[in-house]
Amino acid sequence: ILMVDEKGKNMKCLTFFLMLPETVKNRSKKSSKKGNSSSSSSSKLPPVCYEIITLKTKKKKKMAADIFPRKKPANTNTAAVQQYHQQNLNNNNTIPAPNWQGLYPTIRERNAVMFNNDLMADVHFVVGPPGGTQRLPGHKYVLAVGSSVFHAMFYGELAEDKDEIRIPDVEPAAFLAMLKYIYCDEIDLAADTVLATLYAAKKYIVPHLARACVNFLETSLSAKNACVLLSQSCLFEEPDLTQRCWEVIDAQAELALKSEGFCDIDFQTLESILRRETLNAKEIVVFEAALNWAEVECQRQELTATIENKRKVLGKALYLIRIPTMALDDFANGAAQSGILTLNETNDIFLWYTASKKPELQFVSKPRKGLVPQRCHRFQSCAYRSNQWRYRGRCDSIQFAVDKRVFIAGFGLYGSSCGSAEYSAKIELKRQGVILGQNLSKYFSDGSSNTFPVWFEYPVQIEPDTFYTASVILDGNELSYFGQEGMTEVQCGKVTVQFQCSSDSTNGTGVQGGQIPELIFYA
Repeated sequence: ILMVDEKGKNMKCLTFFLMLPETVKNRSKKSSKKGNSSSSSSSKLPPVCYEIITLKTKKKKKMAADIFPRKKPANTNTAAVQQYHQQNLNNNNTIPAPNWQGLYPTIRERNAVMFNNDLMADVHFVVGPPGGTQRLPGHKYVLAVGSSVFHAMFYGELAEDKDEIRIPDVEPAAFLAMLKYIYCDEIDLAADTVLATLYAAKKYIVPHLARACVNFLETSLSAKNACVLLSQSCLFEEPDLTQRCWEVIDAQAELALKSEGFCDIDFQTLESILRRETLNAKEIVVFEAALNWAEVECQRQELTATIENKRKVLGKALYLIRIPTMALDDFANGAAQSGILTLNETNDIFLWYTASKKPELQFVSKPRKGLVPQRCHRFQSCAYRSNQWRYRGRCDSIQFAVDKRVFIAGFGLYGSSCGSAEYSAKIELKRQGVILGQNLSKYFSDGSSNTFPVWFEYPVQIEPDTFYTASVILDGNELSYFGQEGMTEVQCGKVTVQFQCSSDSTNGTGVQGGQIPELIFYA
């Protein structure tokens, strides 16, 4: 058969032995008798039929998955497939049944069966520290395809022909997660093993898995784990993750410093945090956090947690704490009585507070700059009327969403339109009905149309592209100003804020008008 494409170009010339009908065979015999006969061998050959066939050129090759679309296997095979997956997870290492390859239509699925499977394994890894090891099978070819480190280990110039390789610095669960990615092209991460998996991915140069680990860490980042992740991000040289950690630590400094994870950081990370100019925390909180770290560090170094040993492990980092910038009450009732300072240091700091001629101090005496809060104002004007805005224990509420992670520090509220007045405000921030932050406080308004800030105890972390509910219940005798000409979208610096009405609002506040004119946040 001579095959040509649509443009008439020859593509292939193939010869087929055709099973011809009897009538065609008879005609062929007759014609062969009449014609000049050639050699005896050629007369025995079957007749050849030539035909020109026009073929359409296919732009895309079909893969196995396209030819055999994935279907639910028959009942007889379902149990077998599940059994193999369970064997791999449990490391039972049993040999699959004959023709197990037929259960999987693609090479990817067949390759996945070899994950953590002793079948055809030509190398084994003893993974984990002494006393917590696990022996895992591997296949050199598959590992070398997935990692340049494994390629050098098995096929490089300095390759060693070992049947068993010990890896004491990687956790078994993390190594299995890496193998699962290499064999199955699947990423399976968990909060308690993601850091160890990132270490394994970095060690064996599996960049896509490492990137997935970093993304996982960024999405799960909070004040509770920010300090630990900061330490690890510096170790793994991940600048983007480091920047995200600093954003959380700066905005939610007091929560981060009080977290258990703060005591697990290394000395270098401790110094970088104590030096931080934008740390948004009271200095007494920084001081107490450093003492807590010193106590845990004494345990790590197998030292008795005495005052002398705490000061010893802190070293020069003690002088990075800006003790002279504390409120006098905080110093007198806290740092001065902690015992960590020498008598001369305590006397000099007291003189720093009280004397006109201040002594020289080894401690940094310049206050931290902290963070400057941003304000998102959602109304274009405000007004007051004789019958609005009145408060009788009802809720003013609005929903909002942002396009970047921010930290809500509080709300700006309107005050009295009838002269000076005091209000009691209960503010609340919720996400899908779950309270993330709330506070009860009072504020004094001077009769102007200005907004007055009311703060949460700690800034609340807000994730992008999710609606949150901001609410306030005000208690006051005087009528107040209220907003008008509300906007559904406001650009505030690099952050875009969207607003929509809340079903929790029972006092009239909505997108077009009402209370809660401002969101106060750090970004």
